[in-house]
Amino acid sequence: MTDVRVQPMTSRERVLAGLRREPVDRTPVCNPTSVATVELMDLVDAYFPEANRDPEMMARLAATGYTELGFDSIMPVFSIIQESSALGCKMQWEQKDNWPTVRMREPIWRDVDDIRIPNDFLTHPDTVCVIEAIKLLRKEFGDEVAIIGKTMGPWTLGYHCFGVEPFLLMSLDDPGKTKLALERMKEATIQFGVAQIEAGADALTLPDHATGDLVSGEYYDRYLKDMHAEFVDLIPVPLILHICGRTVDRMNSIAETGMAAFHFDSKNKPQESMDITRDRISLIGNINNPETLYAKEPDAVCAEVCANLDAGVHMVGPECAIPLQTSIENLLAIPRAVRDWHADHAHNQSRVAR
Repeated sequence: MTDVRVQPMTSRERVLAGLRREPVDRTPVCNPTSVATVELMDLVDAYFPEANRDPEMMARLAATGYTELGFDSIMPVFSIIQESSALGCKMQWEQKDNWPTVRMREPIWRDVDDIRIPNDFLTHPDTVCVIEAIKLLRKEFGDEVAIIGKTMGPWTLGYHCFGVEPFLLMSLDDPGKTKLALERMKEATIQFGVAQIEAGADALTLPDHATGDLVSGEYYDRYLKDMHAEFVDLIPVPLILHICGRTVDRMNSIAETGMAAFHFDSKNKPQESMDITRDRISLIGNINNPETLYAKEPDAVCAEVCANLDAGVHMVGPECAIPLQTSIENLLAIPRAVRDWHADHAHNQSRVAR
């Protein structure tokens, strides 16, 4: 929540207070997922795919979220594949204008007994890249800005390592085996998360893609709610859960996990999401990517920002990793709209006080 009596904060202080649902000097502008774009790659000469694999390039590109866009956070993990690469998945690294992906049609595991976290998991080049990039960012920015790491949840790792269809079929046919698989895969989530904390991360995004179009709210309760609560106990920084899609059917359960925040999709309206969570968890969101940030003008971006602020959403940012062709102009509109909204409300409050 915002409070006119709060003294000016650094970006880091603002984000950490927002994650704790404490008073802030203004609503934090936060990106739990990537804001890298082709324009920003050109600006700092750090391009995909190399910026996903070289720590210095990763840090340089990630820093633009703060230095060029004016966000209150830096999140250097642009993709969802670093751990999967380290686990042995086959990768498609793509080029400057496209995301690296896992070749999920070529799974590395077919049964629970195949699951193995390699001994060199945290020394693999693609996990080391993230750890070293966080160290570089912490050294450069100190306590000035919040640095957010990212560690993938076991449901997402299941898609990558078993393939989406085989993993979902296992969850239908054999719940016991599915729970055992999640239990074994969660070790990768914990190991990578703790390593990023030791490198200097203030908080972690934990994407677990039990998305609304593939997995029901009942599935979330059956397979993930207790495990997400366990992560809160085992990973000692604020955790930001990210799940794409329409998720109002599980928001009450998510609010009960103890997660610090939920990064929510534009398929969920800000006010209905706030009504469900009832200030038991911070909400971060939920500016639409494909229609608004990618395809519309800054005025439309500002309107969505204001809808979140009017609803009392704790922190504002894009709903997910933004399209790589998103314009810098539209991204700059997010912090500008936040500042303008707060200035307008402060002016109105002062008039009422008089």
